Amino acid sequence: MDEAGWGDTLTAEVLEDRYGLVADVVEPIHMGTDTINRRVLTDDGLRLFVKQYRSMADLDPARSAWDMSEYCRAARLPVPRVWPDADDNLVTIAGGSAWAVVDEAPGRVTASAMTVPLAEHIGVVMGRMHRALAAYPLPRRVQHTRWRTEPVEDAVAKCDTVMARATRQGHDRLDQLRVDLDQRRADLQAHILPLREHVPETLVEQALHADLTRTNLITLADAVTGVIDFRCASAMPAWELGRAAFDPRTVATSTEWATCALAMARAYRSEHPSLPMREVRACARIALLYMLFSFYGATTAEYELPQEAEVDLQRHWDERQIAIRRLLDDLEGLEDELTAFGASGGAA
Repeated sequence: MDEAGWGDTLTAEVLEDRYGLVADVVEPIHMGTDTINRRVLTDDGLRLFVKQYRSMADLDPARSAWDMSEYCRAARLPVPRVWPDADDNLVTIAGGSAWAVVDEAPGRVTASAMTVPLAEHIGVVMGRMHRALAAYPLPRRVQHTRWRTEPVEDAVAKCDTVMARATRQGHDRLDQLRVDLDQRRADLQAHILPLREHVPETLVEQALHADLTRTNLITLADAVTGVIDFRCASAMPAWELGRAAFDPRTVATSTEWATCALAMARAYRSEHPSLPMREVRACARIALLYMLFSFYGATTAEYELPQEAEVDLQRHWDERQIAIRRLLDDLEGLEDELTAFGASGGAA
């Protein structure tokens, strides 16, 4: 039996021994870096998503993430159920690995730009989630804030580090990457200090999903049907809102990107009016800062991804480069728009 077949057999055994479920079909899913993922159809028609952790070195973050997931499901958010094992644990240990089993949400992860109706629904779900998680204990994991605190000189130096790594890896688009990194270096030096100057000095910090991007949203017919892969970290709602509203794929590929972003912010605000308006207004600026300090996707070989995932990550880098330019060009107008709807219906 090959490795994949052995893994499918082990999955079926774990489901029966630890969950009392009988697998009829086990299908590998080639995605994820921290987990081996499989889709399962049980003999009584249940559709499940099974995660097998590659390492058991530190499972506390995984347990925290599943606990937050269940907390949000209890708050009637569209979050798939996590199955407890025979001992009522959300993460089970079996066959030398750690496992988690969740219901499969209807729909799929969309690879295309957001529509305005989808952006609105994401805003509704995120607003409700932030409101619910405001009462959740602060997680031990803290989301980095390089966009706010890292010295510009350190980020500029990373441009050279990334170029050296790409050269060692035999990057197939070295000339284009050099152009991209030269542009990033210039943007960091020209824009970071003015951008940071107008971010509010104090920002609300609370428990958040902390990876609420399009890849972790199951959607169907312009509605969110499942929020998955909680990271569970202490972070800033304005950062999470900005990161979702100014999704690089949407900004880079859709003529409606600004309309989508504003629609999401309005819907979010309607569900979570207690976040200070000055922070909602700053979400575009924060999203831009976050992009400028991220080099994720500039090189890909180190992640050892399947070909399809590697191509998608390379595309993410290209789209982020375009998104940075568009946000820099339109930031003042976006913030005026955010201020205007806040004045018409929000608290300061």
